[in-house]
Amino acid sequence: MQKSNRQLQKEQTKEALLKAAYQLFAKQGIMNTRMSDIAQAAGVSHGTVFAHFQTQEMLITEVIETYGEKIARRTHEAAGTCEHMEELLAAHLAGIGEFEPFYARLVIENRLLPPEARDVWVAIQSAVSFHFSQVAQREIGSGQSIDLPLYFLFNTWVGLVHYYLANGDLFAPEGNVVGRYGDTLVDHYMRMIRRDGGKGGRGNDGQNAPGP
Repeated sequence: MQKSNRQLQKEQTKEALLKAAYQLFAKQGIMNTRMSDIAQAAGVSHGTVFAHFQTQEMLITEVIETYGEKIARRTHEAAGTCEHMEELLAAHLAGIGEFEPFYARLVIENRLLPPEARDVWVAIQSAVSFHFSQVAQREIGSGQSIDLPLYFLFNTWVGLVHYYLANGDLFAPEGNVVGRYGDTLVDHYMRMIRRDGGKGGRGNDGQNAPGP
């Protein structure tokens, strides 16, 4: 059944609101952004925002769900085809890198999010963890990686990445942490978990751990 012009316009307005909210969240912070800011950025009235999202919490949740799934999808797509852990980590970083300013805000503000939005954030991390665990299990089984609990391996990787993103003003003042440190973070992480010290990874140049 073909959609009416009214339905199409409604969908376009909602997409414009989600995009405007995403851009403002990335620029000025999630909890610092008001509904009136989003309305102004999208070029609609304040009331129009509430016609699509009854509360600010609902809008925040849908933005995180929409863009968080795009980030997680990169890891999902790579999980079925990659042969080595470093390929999966690179795909994970590529997904984050596409939306880095927004993702960094999520890292910094996740404990301040409304409960529903935080549940979405946790679900996204769980989806990434599932794919990570599949690849890690294969590498442990083949003897390539040291035998540590899967949750520890995943939390160590995510903790490393999130630390750099949360302190992006120190590590990459120009605002591109993944672009500047992505390959190096993968290399050093692989050295920590590989039985051969990461010699089979993407690089082994003997650099010290990256710092600001």
